[in-house]
Amino acid sequence: MNILLIEDEPKVSGFIKKGLEEQLHNVSVAYDGNMGSKMALEHEYDLIILDVVLPYINGMEICKMIRQVKKEVPVLMLSALDTVNDKVQGLENGADDYLTKPFHFAELLARIKALSRRKDMVLPGTLYKIADLEMDCYKKTVTRNGKLILLSAKEFILLEVLLANKNRVLSRIYIAEAVWGISFNRGTNLIDVYINYLRAKIDKGFSAPLIHTVIGMGYVIKES
Repeated sequence: MNILLIEDEPKVSGFIKKGLEEQLHNVSVAYDGNMGSKMALEHEYDLIILDVVLPYINGMEICKMIRQVKKEVPVLMLSALDTVNDKVQGLENGADDYLTKPFHFAELLARIKALSRRKDMVLPGTLYKIADLEMDCYKKTVTRNGKLILLSAKEFILLEVLLANKNRVLSRIYIAEAVWGISFNRGTNLIDVYINYLRAKIDKGFSAPLIHTVIGMGYVIKES
């Protein structure tokens, strides 16, 4: 993989670069937000690993810049900030995954492999439809009753997983593995938070809810 690492701590960036290159990845390093944003927008990468706290431009702003121009490139955010709100903010700004420092290198590799698998599984021409809800995976659009619904990158993936398993109850563990990767911390309430975000956009204001909770089992998208 061709990877861009945006990390201002030389010891951390050196550790990650050395480890990834030993796994036969090609790694380019940027040491501040200005350099990182410029490289991310001007060159093509298979993955961007992005620290949150950076000189000049922070990782959250860089991630938003990337998502305005490049919708598909996976972004793995690194941060010492480890509250649920921090993680939600990172994912809301377009990150595909969020790994807190300190971390074991094996976990970083697992996250990268999970992101790579999900990218390879994307079927860009897929169209999903249930009731009056439609998702176009090529155009990256979602509409309900003809009304355009704007979703964050993570909300879009979550909805796609639900629609790909229409009428099937999905456990929180299944959703965690499908949306966040196998190393996702299942002890947090992040899945429930994102289901609520999705409900607020998909169901609120419409006559019939489509996303349902099955107590003790998980969630399902289906017509009432």
